[in-house]
Amino acid sequence: MQEQFRSDPFYYKVYGDYAMFTDPVTKAGGEKYTYQVPTCQALKGITEQIYWKPTLHYFIDAVKVVKKIQTETKGIRTPLKNGSNDLDYYTYLRDVEYLVKFHFEWNPNRTELEMDRNPIKHEQILLRSISKGGRRDIFLGTRECVGYVERIRADEFESASTAYDGEKISFGIMFHSFDYPDEAIMPEENKLISNFTDITMTNGRIDFIRPEECQIHHKLRNYSIKSYTNENVKSVDEEFQSIPEEGYR
Repeated sequence: MQEQFRSDPFYYKVYGDYAMFTDPVTKAGGEKYTYQVPTCQALKGITEQIYWKPTLHYFIDAVKVVKKIQTETKGIRTPLKNGSNDLDYYTYLRDVEYLVKFHFEWNPNRTELEMDRNPIKHEQILLRSISKGGRRDIFLGTRECVGYVERIRADEFESASTAYDGEKISFGIMFHSFDYPDEAIMPEENKLISNFTDITMTNGRIDFIRPEECQIHHKLRNYSIKSYTNENVKSVDEEFQSIPEEGYR
């Protein structure tokens, strides 16, 4: 059996004034309450805002929570169908900073994009994109929470101190990620699956397991996926030529 390609690890810092990594338990009533730490899925979403291609499957390896966890509750006026509005309360994280370690693998379910699997060019595009702060706007969980990305090196990640050095904190079972049919390691035909697992932070660092290793998997609903061809996806060669050379390592 051919060994699956795995890229070198990449690192970035992401920070902002507010973040909302919504606990799904709090969604039903209109109020929203954030988890205390970012979910694996939220960090994967931020990484995809930096550089996304269907050829790549990102895996978040670890995150460091640099600053003390603080929350702030705001009253939000949300419009109703009858033209009036209602007052809901959203609880956000305030003044956040995270250091993220991740890698990518080829998406095994996108065999139609095998011609796009050039590891050196994808790695260089990714480094350039991190150095530029991402290719799309960065949001920390929700659109109203703007984030900023900066490139860091491996030694900066490993040596960074956090507000939780010397502590071990268990957050219990948390939402980990979604399995979309085109990225699932063990795909069920056209099913969206949510994954949950125990999350523990040691010295401010959370090491994430892979989605297929999570303890709990829920089938949510049918989910259709888009097909890609040479006609609707830009090749890695074109991508490589389209961005400046700054960011080379």
